[in-house]
This record gives sequence, structure tokens and C-alpha cells, in this order.
Amino acid sequence: MSWIRVVKPSAGLAALMIACLAGAAGAETLVVRSAGPSAKSYPPGKAIPDAARIVLQANDQVVVLDGRGTRTLRGPGTFSPVAASGSAADTRSTLSSLVAQRSDRRARIGAVRSMSAGPPRSPNIWFVDIDRSTTVCVADPAAVTMWRAGVPKPAKVTVTSSPSGTSETLAWAKDAPTAPWPASMPISNGAQYSISVPGAAQPTSVRFVVLGAGLQGLEDLASVLIKNGCTAQLDLLIETVAIPEPTAAAGG
Repeated sequence: MSWIRVVKPSAGLAALMIACLAGAAGAETLVVRSAGPSAKSYPPGKAIPDAARIVLQANDQVVVLDGRGTRTLRGPGTFSPVAASGSAADTRSTLSSLVAQRSDRRARIGAVRSMSAGPPRSPNIWFVDIDRSTTVCVADPAAVTMWRAGVPKPAKVTVTSSPSGTSETLAWAKDAPTAPWPASMPISNGAQYSISVPGAAQPTSVRFVVLGAGLQGLEDLASVLIKNGCTAQLDLLIETVAIPEPTAAAGG
């Protein structure tokens, strides 16, 4: 059996994202990525008050996120955590599109920037990349979608529960970038599965974290992804809501 599924946001997922977008105003700026000599002073997850200043040395690079999107600050210099008025463009609608995106569009959307080149990433933060061992945060455990990079060939994909060892083999259709998670492999908080694809050097391992309700703003969503180690989703979120502006200039 093979299938292609068009993914639409569930009611629970839509409610979560509406809460994230509606609660964006008035929150502190959050550090979501850092590198360089001052990285210990600005670890991912650190909240910075609007009135504070971010002091960076040479070779420092800090990515901050607020309700408008993400900005990359490069040292040396002293920076305000608050984005300039009017620089946010359409990051909120971009995030909404990312979440609601149809599964048959493989292209990344929105203005994205990355700190380094890397392998192709999922076009949706809620998809499970079956080629990557990772922790995946899910908003709706009853509506999880798997994703494969590139132009997939037909494949028999085996999902195995850990530690029970029960498994199900699925027929993944040619040219189908996505497939629904098997209903016989229920997802709960902390559930772990291995995914085997013919030709892969070894199975990938996926651990699930089920998000609770009550998230307010992009900052809360990013904070939850950081806290639970959902790094692939955090990376995609950072890039998708990047504010399209030149590198922030140092100021006093």
C-alpha cells in the first residue's frame, strides 16, 4: 500500500500557533543561538530585558528572537535587544505559512538565512525528518507527518518502537515527500522509535516530546524547543522568521 497525503493543520495545532502569534507583543528578547568568546554569557534560552545591552567581542555571533522574528548580532559592539521599528516585515505570516504549508511543496518558504551551510531541512517545523536522529516536539500527537529529503524513491520504511520492538513496515510512494505516521505506533511524551530505510547506513532514532497548551509568542515556542532539545525544529524556526535586514550596527 502506498499513499500521498496533503497535510493541513489540525485544530489543536492551529490553536497553538494562534496563541504563539497573538502573544508575541511585550515579551523579552530570547537568545536562540550563540557562538564565540561571549557564548557563555548568552546561552540559548537566556531572556534579555528590552532595556539591557548585549555586549559582544570580536568573533562573537548571537542570534536573538522576539515577536517580530530573529536577528543575528556580530561583534565587536554593543547592541540593543529590541529590533528597529518597521524592520519586522512579515515574519508572523511567514511562520503561519510554514506551519500550514501543504506537504506537496518541498521548497523552503520565506526569507531564510543560515549561519552555515547544511543538509536540506524539512519545509515544516512539525514534520519528522526520517533521515535524521533527533528529538521532535509535536503539537498534536494524533496528526504527525514524516518527511524525506530530495526526490524520494519508492521505499519500504520500517518504524520500530523502543524498547518493545514492535514494528510496522510502510510502503512509501515514489515522489511523495511526506507520509502519515503509522497509527499503530502511538506517539506519547517520551516515546522513542527507530526508523529504517533501505540503503541507509543505520536506522535513525526519534524521541518525541508532546507540547502542552499555553504557549505565548514566538519566544515561548523557541524556549520550549530549546528546553526539550528539539534542535532541528529550532534551527528551522530561526531561519524562517529571520528579519530581512543588514547586520545590526553597533550602538551605544
